[in-house]
Amino acid sequence: MKKIIIAVYLTAFITACSDNEVGDVSLGVFTLKDIKLNMLKDDIISGVTCHIASIEDNFSFADPSDSSISCRRTGEITTEMIAQIDKSKSGEVVFKKSKSIFFKTMKIRRIYDAKNQTLMYISYSTSEISGSFKHSLSTVPLWGTSAYIEPVQP
Repeated sequence: MKKIIIAVYLTAFITACSDNEVGDVSLGVFTLKDIKLNMLKDDIISGVTCHIASIEDNFSFADPSDSSISCRRTGEITTEMIAQIDKSKSGEVVFKKSKSIFFKTMKIRRIYDAKNQTLMYISYSTSEISGSFKHSLSTVPLWGTSAYIEPVQP
């Protein structure tokens, strides 16, 4: 049992030292919960950067499902990049992070809205035991990029 507790604390410490962490906001003197601010670069759409805020408690077995996401265009987005992504209605997971030793995972999924030429990034948590309805959505329009295709006028 002691080995499991030590492993949990080491994992929490390693997670807290993540390279993509850009901010850490304490929720008070008498709580161990913090709001962690992380940066995510989309591996395929390199011109998009997302910032994710989520609650973390390094001394708890399960972090809350609350999260917030904001994505912006921070570079070029090309038609070649758009050609590489999953264009299904469920899109694809571009980031995931364990939030508990009880199989709880925070995921960021990219979905392409072809009609409006917009990339949608949704942050949500999944659990094998019980799912969460909490989620956050951010959109990145392709308008103004070389990937934008002018609509054909009838």
